[in-house]
Amino acid sequence: MHSNPKMANLLGIAVEHTKSAMSFADRITAGLPVASLTRVCDAIAPADKSFKYRIVGKSSLARRQKSGRLSVPESEKLARVAFTWSRVLEIWKNEADARMFLFRPHMLLQMRPAIDVALQSEFGASEVTRILGELEAGVAI
Repeated sequence: MHSNPKMANLLGIAVEHTKSAMSFADRITAGLPVASLTRVCDAIAPADKSFKYRIVGKSSLARRQKSGRLSVPESEKLARVAFTWSRVLEIWKNEADARMFLFRPHMLLQMRPAIDVALQSEFGASEVTRILGELEAGVAI
């Protein structure tokens, strides 16, 4: 995964933190602000107020709100989801179609929704990204 301006904007990360892959990685390992979680979840699943708990557990989120920062694993997961969302938007061009792709079962993902696969692991997110690349090239189903 690499940073891109749309992903950085979605996360609320200043441009100077995205000029290089390492500065972006440093920002992630410093812990993203809790506000980044809200921004991403509002973009991906605006009608689902519990979606954020798929990224950060409810009790953990209560603790993070006190500190203002997500943990490194939570920040990595959030960045992974933000990257996936930004890539889906590049392909589908509008949020409604992007959400349909993310939340409906997909046969190339063993009938699992892409968002579930991307949330599960970095490898899963890579698989979703691979399928998006094939869609972009006109190869995938």
